[in-house]
Amino acid sequence: MNIQLSKTPIGLDGVPAAETVLSHVDGERGELIIAGERVGDLARKTGFEGVTARLWSGGTGQPVGEAAVRAALGAAREHAFARLPDLLGITRGLSIVDGFRAAIAGLRAENGLPHEATIVGAFPVVAGALVQRARGNDPIAPDATLSHAADTLSMMLGRKPGAREVAALDAYFVTVCDHGMNASTFTTRVIASTQADLFAAVTGGYCALTGPLHGGAPEPVLEMLDAVGSRERIKPWVDSALKRGERLMGFGHRVYRVRDPRADVLKEAIERLAVDGTDLPFAGEVEAYIRAALRQKNPDRPLDTNVEFFTAILLDALAIPRQAFTPIFAVGRAAGWTAHAREQQRGGRLIRPSSAYIGAMPDSSRG
Repeated sequence: MNIQLSKTPIGLDGVPAAETVLSHVDGERGELIIAGERVGDLARKTGFEGVTARLWSGGTGQPVGEAAVRAALGAAREHAFARLPDLLGITRGLSIVDGFRAAIAGLRAENGLPHEATIVGAFPVVAGALVQRARGNDPIAPDATLSHAADTLSMMLGRKPGAREVAALDAYFVTVCDHGMNASTFTTRVIASTQADLFAAVTGGYCALTGPLHGGAPEPVLEMLDAVGSRERIKPWVDSALKRGERLMGFGHRVYRVRDPRADVLKEAIERLAVDGTDLPFAGEVEAYIRAALRQKNPDRPLDTNVEFFTAILLDALAIPRQAFTPIFAVGRAAGWTAHAREQQRGGRLIRPSSAYIGAMPDSSRG
């Protein structure tokens, strides 16, 4: 038996799966462009509603204004809150991550609301309700007059957030709203290409996000920082972990060959937040030493900081529980998922890649 090994790029690395106007990742230059703007510039000039308007305009091919997005999301949050008893009914006994998956699978069309708004508006309501339930509290009703970031924090924390807290979460949502053909976005587009509705497509996208190689990565960053513990332990802890061949969470990326541009955007947001108890100098020392150690270990291709490192620090500083990190990621990424689903449906082509068969073949000598 002669099995020929395929030269197909496993994991589809470098294989275009779609044409899109929504976002572009340049891994060699460390650049992320979302709807025509570099992510750092976008985070400085607009909020989540603004970038969502850009994404939905690109995805649908129809101009959508920021004010319309803000109004639609506010109304959608109220609709979702009214449906919470139904949405949460199946989540009893589940973790926040799994409960979120079960609840969003129950979303459906709402009268007078675009499907995109129904989905994106419901996500923070569900996440906030699950967090409050884990604390033994009733869900907090949304306020349609607030921004998406402000209302998300209000429902999550059970109090009115400060302006700096809102600005930090808003910057996070802008930063993670879209990121090229990542695993969850690709999953969303595959489902949408079958002409399944947005609710099915986005539920599939969230399922992909929950994996530890994708949206499940920020929590282990905090566990790593907890394990390091103090400044004098940074060097021995990191050296020992590298000697054992352990993966250091928050470093390295499948696409970026240099520093993840989103990391600096989030680092700036944390610095502006300046929450008591946020020991950014300690985290910065850990980051600096790990980067140097990785450069020494792999000088030809050192691993650099990715978005998960500062995501973990920012969300922790905002008092969002670690178990809710993945759902909060989804709150921001839902803007991109819905836009990509619409763009894929407009194209009308089923995504159906081939595979490279490397198994046994029938005996050709038989008649």
